[in-house]
Amino acid sequence: MAPAVAALERRSIDFVPDAERHGRVSQQLTLWFGATTQITAVVDGALAVVFGSHALWAIVGLTLGNVLGGIVMALHSAQGPRLGLPQMISSRAQFGVIGAALPLVLVILMYLGFAATGTVLSGQAINRVLHVDAPWVGIVLFGLITFVVAAVGYRWIHGLGRIATVMGVLGFAWITLRLFTAYDAAGLLSDATFDAVPFLLAVSLGAGWQLTFGPYVADYSRYLPAGTPARRTFGATFAGSVIGSTWAMAIGALIASVPGSTFLDDQVGFVGELAGGGAIAIVIYLVIVSGKLTVNTLNAYGGAMTMLTTVTGFSRRVVVRPGMRLAFVLLFLALSVIIAIAASADFLANFKNFVLLLLMVFTPWSAINLVDFYLVSRERVDIPALYDPHGRYGAFRAPALVTYVIGVLVQIPFLAQTMYTGPLTVALGGADVSWIVGLVVPGALYWVWGRATDVSPERTILPVEEQEGARS
Repeated sequence: MAPAVAALERRSIDFVPDAERHGRVSQQLTLWFGATTQITAVVDGALAVVFGSHALWAIVGLTLGNVLGGIVMALHSAQGPRLGLPQMISSRAQFGVIGAALPLVLVILMYLGFAATGTVLSGQAINRVLHVDAPWVGIVLFGLITFVVAAVGYRWIHGLGRIATVMGVLGFAWITLRLFTAYDAAGLLSDATFDAVPFLLAVSLGAGWQLTFGPYVADYSRYLPAGTPARRTFGATFAGSVIGSTWAMAIGALIASVPGSTFLDDQVGFVGELAGGGAIAIVIYLVIVSGKLTVNTLNAYGGAMTMLTTVTGFSRRVVVRPGMRLAFVLLFLALSVIIAIAASADFLANFKNFVLLLLMVFTPWSAINLVDFYLVSRERVDIPALYDPHGRYGAFRAPALVTYVIGVLVQIPFLAQTMYTGPLTVALGGADVSWIVGLVVPGALYWVWGRATDVSPERTILPVEEQEGARS
């Protein structure tokens, strides 16, 4: 019998046995569409225009970036049904049980950053609905709502994704219509001039948005039946995330191109006015909250799982009780709310650098994880050994750790940040291609080094209880 929908999720970092697998592949589409059709993606799209691209070429670049990054992101999602594990637990096969803490700590910082910046915008929307001026009110309320959904876990998260998809389609369709009828979006797309530097920035913004989902995307596909075809999981995740993100970013590029746009000063308020103000603006604010609630729940749930993965790497725990998972969810959200309250003033100014900096640390991780899973180990994993620092994968694995550091360092000459612009970026006219370097160089290096030091089993080794169940 399936557990009650409102029951707290029992699983966390441990393997999901076949008897508890459930769900449909289509739920990946609605979850990722609902999570990406949201206000922060609109801001991301607007940045491409703010930093110099024409609206048309910004949309083309953002679309290309989302497609390229979405391929990598969806390949991670396809690992979920195969392994039945959270995403970052599986990276112990490459980095070692304790060595995986290096990228894990950076993942936690990423989740906190996205949760905090998303909470700022959601708090603004809630305050407008409630007619409250104090920023902390909306921020705290949003944090509490996020806790409820993330605390219950996997089933409610997917249910929220379905609700956010319906609201996102209706709300963003209305915004799109208003852009073309009230703001002449067709005219904003005319007389397009191409500039390679801002175009490549738009590609990077789109790719970075998708790639940063990689460290937790399999968390939300791991309950699917183990026999689910990888291509179906890949396709549903890719379609939901890329279509939702591209649509939202295209709206952002158009909004930022509106003459006299005040979007940079008040993102949520401008979207409400664009929708028509009054009651329809309230509806749009609720759409904003639903989309942000979906992705913020992913951040809180994934962030707590990542924190647990880090801690249990040292404690050798295989199973974590629901109460401990709830405590880590609460801790994560408390930190994100504090950051949101403290940093609510300069959101847009820092978001571009935040996204591009994340690319620097996460593209090497994605390259190593995917090359190992699909090309080196060929989907064969010793699952019990992922929890034992004295087992097959050991405490530290030099090939992945050294390759990861090289993958980060090799990007430095290609960076285009406010605080630092790499010499090769200057030679390229300011174009940021660091994320491409961060995928290709560590991917190629690990493909050679990983094959030479491969320790994967001849077939996937399941936990003892699952093996016994398969024999009975």
